[in-house]
Amino acid sequence: MCLAFKARAATKDIDAIFEPSSEIRSAARKVAEDFSLSSDWLNDAANAFMKPLDKRRLLFELSNLSIWTPEADYLLAMKSISARWDSSDKDDVVFLIRHLELKSAKEVFKIIENYYPKHEIPPKTQFLLEEIFE
Repeated sequence: MCLAFKARAATKDIDAIFEPSSEIRSAARKVAEDFSLSSDWLNDAANAFMKPLDKRRLLFELSNLSIWTPEADYLLAMKSISARWDSSDKDDVVFLIRHLELKSAKEVFKIIENYYPKHEIPPKTQFLLEEIFE
């Protein structure tokens, strides 16, 4: 959200999908030590909410690193499904709703259902969206 949309000034970690995971985790531990970062500064927990990603855009590319970001509608679906109350998910969802110019929870659910079957949408997602559109 910070890098792709400049939605907020800072984040505590970087959500990522990376391969080969063991080598990158090892390198991330070294970076954490060298720069006094939290051991979980590079976080792949979002994998639990990730679906195969067709719609993405390249943010930048170096010789050994490519940074891709999902499109806004996919991020909205993922953040809505995640809906962690102790995180910036709600603020991110609100930002993405405005960015996509959505006017109702029904419109958001249509987007979510493009990526997740109805049975995978947790009740907390509905509660979050009802609260946002009150």
